[in-house]
Amino acid sequence: MLASTTEQVAVTKTSGLGNGPIFLDSEFRYILFPVVYGIIFILGLFANLYVLFVLRRLREANAMGEIRIYMTNLTIADLLFVCALPFWVDYYSRHGNWVYTDFMCRLTGSLFFINTYTSILFLGAISVNRYWAVTRPLDAASSNHRRRGIIVCIVIWVLTVALTIPYLASPGTNPGKNNITRCFEGYHNQTDVEKKTVAVTHFAIIGVFLVVFFLVVVCNFLIARALLSQNPPPSEFRSATIISRKSNRTMSSSTKRPRGVKRRALQMLLAVVGVFVLCFLPHHVIQGFWTLAVLQITQGWGHVDWNQNTLQALNDAHQFTLLLMGLNCILDPVVYYFATRKFRGFIMAHIKKVVRGEGCSQTLTSQLSMESRNQCQRLNSEPQQP
Repeated sequence: MLASTTEQVAVTKTSGLGNGPIFLDSEFRYILFPVVYGIIFILGLFANLYVLFVLRRLREANAMGEIRIYMTNLTIADLLFVCALPFWVDYYSRHGNWVYTDFMCRLTGSLFFINTYTSILFLGAISVNRYWAVTRPLDAASSNHRRRGIIVCIVIWVLTVALTIPYLASPGTNPGKNNITRCFEGYHNQTDVEKKTVAVTHFAIIGVFLVVFFLVVVCNFLIARALLSQNPPPSEFRSATIISRKSNRTMSSSTKRPRGVKRRALQMLLAVVGVFVLCFLPHHVIQGFWTLAVLQITQGWGHVDWNQNTLQALNDAHQFTLLLMGLNCILDPVVYYFATRKFRGFIMAHIKKVVRGEGCSQTLTSQLSMESRNQCQRLNSEPQQP
């Protein structure tokens, strides 16, 4: 079966001269893909390993809850994809010749699919989590909702891996001309029934993406509207001022806190929507047209009669969207940075210590632990902002 978005290039086209299906290629990818994937591998490996380090320290400090679970799982998915990139760098460096086993072809292609759709779903979960924190701050601050986060992650992994099983179970390599073995390419001898099944699968996946994308846009729009049109209730800050022994200092921090909360939330909003628009939206916009173009269904629904220039343009555009999707594994840490104050604070403190030559010690974890304890004490005495 033709792989879904795990395909790294276009597959076939039917010749307009009646010579049968031929392989449709984009030569520039053999130069561009090894370079870009090599850069993504280096940056993605470093960035995501560092994210795991930070999340581990935050776990020791008992900082963050549900959102940390989403971040950890998304980072693991990114690392799985990053680990598969050297195989794709080698594949394109050999002008599209797969020299490894068929199982490795299926595995690395499946990791591309898994990373794409776990990233989409986990970014959606993070958006819902941040919407919850803004619209229901007291509930979000008083509980970490760990069980809910674990359940959501299990559902996402099970769903994504289940969708990948057909591609793991089916052959991924196909022989080509000049003793070249293609990986998730060269499917040109399928029947119309098989091609229509593939088309249905592609459009179903596109539909799932559009639903999640709509959810992300709605959540972040509601977050922005709530932050820009409403101010935190004055009573919350007034009560905090009365309770505090240092009234002047508390009033100053209370008046500044709403601006900081708004700014960070809006930055997170732009980061999440930006990743979707840059990495995922272009691919799924063109994916449907590209699928019909390369399948070349001969009759019935799904049949198209586009000329060579249109087919080539769709295939070239498809290559660029694949590269954009690969960028998500180095852009996800940007989302983490804007998503929570503790994550950002830990990184900034670590950078300052490294600059001073002190390294990262248990001091950071101790500071976060003390901050978490102080926050819990404040929750018992006064309302809090997220």
